[in-house]
Amino acid sequence: MVTIRELAKKCGYSASTVSMVLNNRPLSRYIPGDTKATIRRIAAEMNYQPNIFAQSLRANRSYTVGVMVFDITDPYCTYTLRGIENTLNAASIAYLLFDAQNKRERFHRNLELMLQRRVDGVILVANSLQTDPAVLETVQIPHVPVVVIGRELEGLEFASTVVVNNQRGGYMALEHLHNLGHRDIAFVRGPKTIADSVLRWEGIAKFAREADVKISREWILDLVQVPTTSAEGLESVKSLLHAGRRRFTAVLAFDDMTALGVIRGLSEAGLEVPRDCSVIGFDDIDAAGYYNPPLTTIRQPMLRMGEEAATALLDCVNAGQKKKKAQVVHRVLEPEMIVRKSTGAPHKTKRRSG
Repeated sequence: MVTIRELAKKCGYSASTVSMVLNNRPLSRYIPGDTKATIRRIAAEMNYQPNIFAQSLRANRSYTVGVMVFDITDPYCTYTLRGIENTLNAASIAYLLFDAQNKRERFHRNLELMLQRRVDGVILVANSLQTDPAVLETVQIPHVPVVVIGRELEGLEFASTVVVNNQRGGYMALEHLHNLGHRDIAFVRGPKTIADSVLRWEGIAKFAREADVKISREWILDLVQVPTTSAEGLESVKSLLHAGRRRFTAVLAFDDMTALGVIRGLSEAGLEVPRDCSVIGFDDIDAAGYYNPPLTTIRQPMLRMGEEAATALLDCVNAGQKKKKAQVVHRVLEPEMIVRKSTGAPHKTKRRSG
C-alpha cells in the first residue's frame, strides 16, 4: 500500500500539504488549484488509498454506521436497505448490517455488537420489536445518534424518525374500492403487534365513517405472523370464504405479500380476480407488478425512506463532529395509489353498464 509520505515524495510537496488536499481540509482552499490537481492526478496514478484507521484515530470516529433490520427476508427491509446504502456509499461511509430476526434477545445482542465497534450512529428498520417502550429505552445511547425507520416514537425525543403516512394509505385503499362500486369488502389486517396495522386501520375506519361504509365483523381477519407471508394470506382468504354467509366483492389486504396469497386463494376457490373479487395490497414490491393479475397497491416510498434516514443520521453525526447540537427530525412521507389489473368494478355493476 502506498503511504502518504511516498506519495508526497513523488509529488514533490510536503506530506501535510498532500494530506490537506486529499482530505479536503479547510486550509486546502489556500493551496493553488494546479497544485491540488497535480496531487490528485499522481494519487490516482499510484492507486493511493487513504488509511481509514489512521483517519479514525485522528477524527475520533469510525466512519461506520450500524444498521439493524427486523428480518432481512422481508421485502420492506430489502428496499429500505437499498436507500440506506445509496446514501451512505455516496458519503464514503461503511455500514455493519445486523438482522434481529424478530427476536428481542438478538436485538439487544446486535446493539451491543454495534457499540463495541464504535459505530458513529445507528439506523433501525423497526417493527413490533420497537413497539415496546422498554426496548426503545435501550436504544437511547449517549453521543450516538439514532434514526428509526417505520415507527413513530411518542414521548421519546432522542431519536429521529422516518415513516410513511399509513393512515392516508389505508384511507386511499378503501376509497379506491368504494369509488369502483364495492360495498361488500373483506379486510385482512396486519398483526396487532405491528404499529402499521393500527395506523392503516385508522385510515380505513376514517373513510368508512365519512362514506358510510358498513364494515362486517365476519369479513375481518387478523394476521399473526411477523413478517407477513403469502401463505398466511392464502389461508386467510380461505377462512373468510368458509365463514361468510354472503360473498364479498373485494379484499383489502395489509400488504402485498398477503395480497398475493389472497389472489392465489381466490383462484384455488374458482374465483377470478378482478371479475369475481378485487384485491388491493400495500407496499408495491417488485412482484406486485408482475403477478397475474398485476396487483393494485398503495406504494410506500421504501427506497426514499432509507435515503432520508441515512441523510438524517449523517447530519447528526456531522453536527456532533462540529460540537454542535444534533437536530432530531421526524419525517412523514406520503404514499401513492398504484392502480393495476387486480381491481375493477363489481361484476354485477359491469354487466349493468354493458
